Amino acid sequence: MSDSGRIDVHQHLVPPAYREVMERHGVTAGGWPMPGWDARSAIAMMDRRSIATGVLSVSAPGTHFGDDAEARAVAREVNEYGAELVKDRPDRFGLFASLPLPDLDGALAEAAYALDELRADGVVLMSNVQGRYLGDKAFAPLWAELDARGAVVFIHPTGSALPMLDGMPGPVVDFPHDTTRTALHMTLNGVLSRHTRMKVILSHAGGFLPYAAWRFTLGSQFNPGTTPEGVLADLRRFHFDTALSAGPFALPSLLAFAAPGHVLYGSDFPFAAEEKYGRLFDSMLDDYDGYEPGQLDAINRGNGEALFPRLGQA
Repeated sequence: MSDSGRIDVHQHLVPPAYREVMERHGVTAGGWPMPGWDARSAIAMMDRRSIATGVLSVSAPGTHFGDDAEARAVAREVNEYGAELVKDRPDRFGLFASLPLPDLDGALAEAAYALDELRADGVVLMSNVQGRYLGDKAFAPLWAELDARGAVVFIHPTGSALPMLDGMPGPVVDFPHDTTRTALHMTLNGVLSRHTRMKVILSHAGGFLPYAAWRFTLGSQFNPGTTPEGVLADLRRFHFDTALSAGPFALPSLLAFAAPGHVLYGSDFPFAAEEKYGRLFDSMLDDYDGYEPGQLDAINRGNGEALFPRLGQA
């Protein structure tokens, strides 16, 4: 590992006001218990796990709970909270700003404010917005704006229309499925081919995308203007984090599929508890014996520096 420490692109924050809103609305992150969180504990965790910087984001279900005005206020509050953390410790924290979709006007305004005024490192989007996936033409103006800015976009899964199975909350199986679904939806609807300046990170190694990428090229039969080769090329435009996905079965598929420089370290803290999951996946990432020379250092830090140049100077 680089002596400078890991860049963690999949780390969450839970501001007190955001926790209160979720409790008031009676919602969870796909049935997953809401963990405790504070900045001091996050830094202590990062010190134990050789993480130099965590790029923070709000997890599922995002900031929209049914009312546009409330969603704008919640997004603004969590973004300003996160920006203060970055201002205080720019070496330890980065920020993916939340946007209040499906309120498109509110999302465009918040993206401009967060990127221009708060100097956020990028934005986070949920994998679907009240059942509408991210290739939906309604979101075209947002993609155009993010691409014009060359923004980094982090896509995090959220609950889908599928009913949860007993004993299997959304993050166990439905979240990887939803990430896969939105990535293919974006690709077949031309989001990746039209917008080549922005960089898009998929959570959790892209769900099932690397493993089944060739199968997904069959979608070109049903989407005029696409080809199997074009679909595959656009799917490889995505970047992928390793959160909860650094096992010995997933890594070979991910590393075989991802374009060079497109795999980044992710912890999924605090939802992936450090003692139970975090250190286990860290050890599997570090102990994997199939890397090319320098590849692990690139995953841990170098590829993150390429996406976030300011962190290379921290």
